[in-house]
Amino acid sequence: MSDAVQPTAAEVRAAAEAVKTALDRHLAAVERRTGDDDPAVYEAFNELAAAAEEYDELLYDRYDEVTPFEIPGSDDTLPPYTGPEEPNALSVVIRRDYAVVEPQRLLAQAQRVEAVEEDGATATEGFDAAAGTVHGALGVLFGEFEPDEIATRHKEFGLEEGDSTLWVTAADEPAEPGEWLEAPFESIDPQRVVCRFDVSAVFDDESDDDLDDDLGSDREIDPLDPLDADR
Repeated sequence: MSDAVQPTAAEVRAAAEAVKTALDRHLAAVERRTGDDDPAVYEAFNELAAAAEEYDELLYDRYDEVTPFEIPGSDDTLPPYTGPEEPNALSVVIRRDYAVVEPQRLLAQAQRVEAVEEDGATATEGFDAAAGTVHGALGVLFGEFEPDEIATRHKEFGLEEGDSTLWVTAADEPAEPGEWLEAPFESIDPQRVVCRFDVSAVFDDESDDDLDDDLGSDREIDPLDPLDADR
């Protein structure tokens, strides 16, 4: 960055003071919080994150230095719950990702479904052309089986699980029939999410890394342990 656009030392100092002020406000909000999802704490957290980010940028631009702090962004967390204490309705939003790893298995399963629907036709005769393509086979299978059944039998269908997430959101009243069908995911209010459950291979990798750290490189090798037999 050129000298013409570099922040002044006074601006860096002012940003540092802003961090101190935001830090005090955050601590005060935490000390006065009324629950786990107190909006005052959430607001103070965001103010502290913004102040720390501004200071970090100015510090780097002026002195080519950085801070040792890493504050998670607000996009990675849900805001405090502000929905009804006693919800009269719930919406459950689910996303599951799959990879098609065995297309032939997928096609064969779809053909079997169509064969049964055609009253005993063989799996290789008389099936609808839809089951002869991967996208057509997916339509046949997801039309025949519930998503939960596909999730438990995905290997039979030539699928491999990817990430998945489930969000439970609260509402004051049930939605009108057909109200959200055209855009089912656009009306989600993050502040009405009661809970969410995420499944990802990333979490498994982190667990494996933790296990490796716990074992340590200086662990004594046991020749009777199958894990150590090839060491």
